[in-house]
Amino acid sequence: MIDACENSPSWIRAIAAYVPGKPAQELAREMGLDERNIVKLASNENPLGPGPAALAAMQSAIVDIARYPDGNGFELKAAICRHHGVDAARIVLGNGSNDVLELVGRTFLTAGTSAVYSQHAFAVYPLTVQAQGATHIQVPAKDHGHDLDAMAAAVRDDTRIVFVANPNNPTGTFVPGEALLRFLKRVPARVIVVLDEAYTEFLPDADRYDSLQWLASFPNLVVSRTFSKAYGLAGLRVGFALAHPDVADLMNRVRQPFNVNSVAQAGAVAALGDLDYLARSRTLNTEGMQQIVTGTGRLGLAHLPSRGNFVCVHVGAAGEIYGQLLKRGVIVRPVAGYGMPEWLRVSIGLPAENERFLVALGEIVQPSAHR
Repeated sequence: MIDACENSPSWIRAIAAYVPGKPAQELAREMGLDERNIVKLASNENPLGPGPAALAAMQSAIVDIARYPDGNGFELKAAICRHHGVDAARIVLGNGSNDVLELVGRTFLTAGTSAVYSQHAFAVYPLTVQAQGATHIQVPAKDHGHDLDAMAAAVRDDTRIVFVANPNNPTGTFVPGEALLRFLKRVPARVIVVLDEAYTEFLPDADRYDSLQWLASFPNLVVSRTFSKAYGLAGLRVGFALAHPDVADLMNRVRQPFNVNSVAQAGAVAALGDLDYLARSRTLNTEGMQQIVTGTGRLGLAHLPSRGNFVCVHVGAAGEIYGQLLKRGVIVRPVAGYGMPEWLRVSIGLPAENERFLVALGEIVQPSAHR
């Protein structure tokens, strides 16, 4: 390491960089495969692609790409206000919800403070804590999900943030709304509670709860949302947080002024209004989830019940099976880095993509049945 790098904070040098799902282009290069025949079920993307309204809006916006975007995101904030019934003063726009999560960390964490999150929770939480030199408090999971009682008990005097993902990535586990509300009442008002709802649009009607109505009662609540999943705009990188105006004001002070580009803003505005597309996404996901769960069950493999657009499947030798799937042109996500070395996370794809995965997996775990 060069001398200049030695002057960086020790906690920065200790960070292990986030490893995303393998791109199809990379696998094609590595194994000499035809990229068109590769199935990627690794990154919880929407297999429908962007909706027609979003595509049209993006095509219109790109002609003005030489101009800087609206740094305040007026039109997108107005659309969020209309859609969710909130005030613009509560909104913080992000370059994806990852950006929002990092903004919370930059705003409230320093060396000498701590943050609480669950085992098997989203990898960005520990990365955000580490980047600020704060102390990690990782609470053991309960049935692969959040143990809210233990997380509330883990809050210390120096704790500034608690992260909760609902549904959780990568496990897909879900905490009912009434349990979340009890948790919010237990956490001290001086502690920011980040409720990461990246997959909330996929919840079945019976599981839905209105976290946004809690904002008025809990000034320490920050709700994070994204357009990357159900809205099919992962490549645009656009998300947002909803919070008390004082909290939002602080986060906006450290936010980069043009962190959401103009094409992303236009696409997100249109996507919010395309309710037909969102309904199609939910239906496709529900049917695809059943297809994957049924298919892996026939192979004798257990899974974690999921409320997201992905499912974790217990395969045993996950690293080896992941490699065998790659050779067959199927990309899923190993989750050993989340403390789950025997599991693979599989995103829900189109019916033909799901079937391609199931056939390939069957060839590996039950080879005699495929001769």
